[in-house]
Amino acid sequence: MWKGLTLGQYWPGHSFLHRLDPRTKILSVGFLIVGLFGTRGFWGYGLVFLLLLGATLSARIPFGKLWRGLRPILILVLLTALINLFTLPGEAWVRWGFLTVTREGAQMAALLSLRLILLVWATTLMTLTTAPLQLTDGLELLFGFLKKIRVPVHEMALMMAIALRFIPTLFEEADRIQKAQMSRGADFESGSLPQRVRALLPLLVPLFVSSFRRAEELALAMEARAYTGGEGRSRYRRLRWSLRDTLSLGLVVLVVAGTFGLKAVGL
Repeated sequence: MWKGLTLGQYWPGHSFLHRLDPRTKILSVGFLIVGLFGTRGFWGYGLVFLLLLGATLSARIPFGKLWRGLRPILILVLLTALINLFTLPGEAWVRWGFLTVTREGAQMAALLSLRLILLVWATTLMTLTTAPLQLTDGLELLFGFLKKIRVPVHEMALMMAIALRFIPTLFEEADRIQKAQMSRGADFESGSLPQRVRALLPLLVPLFVSSFRRAEELALAMEARAYTGGEGRSRYRRLRWSLRDTLSLGLVVLVVAGTFGLKAVGL
């Protein structure tokens, strides 16, 4: 159940996408999020889909890994689609007893489902092609101007990178705890959906205990290595913005502008 999660994992490689500056990928994902929330038509989502498809192919990432990254959100996508499918008013399309599916509801359900899938696809692609340390450095440099108003940018970027790094670890730990409880007779597969959700509640206590233990071990390890924060720290590898970063970010901006242009003409 918990295996195969790809969010937060890094897929080593030497592709064009891997060699991009992490700031380029962070900004690109930010622009794509703006584009996805700004457009209201299938043509705009189609532009973003083609961009992500080309990026995935250039990074040589197996589509199986992307599918495993999208699989955990399928329930959320399904619930979002069903809510919009049966609750939005409009022109009646299909009737099942007291349930009515409208054309507007079906269109909105499809659009929101595509939006969620494309959002997770973009963020998963960024984490698969960016090492955690590069992601930390990119976030710190990108928001470095906030240090002037005493915002702890380095610490915040480090926390985000650690959180992403430990997402797969937590799911592996949850899978181990679940198997241990199943060997003692726990049933997580049978029963209705509410019953299966309640059956997962006993996983939370040992998972929280394990998480706090890992956090304490990490804090002790960082303290033993004399970590005192970002002030005065140097970098072994410095990030360098190149022409390919400018061209790549420009392409993303053009795609986002295209989504708004399609929205303006009603597509």
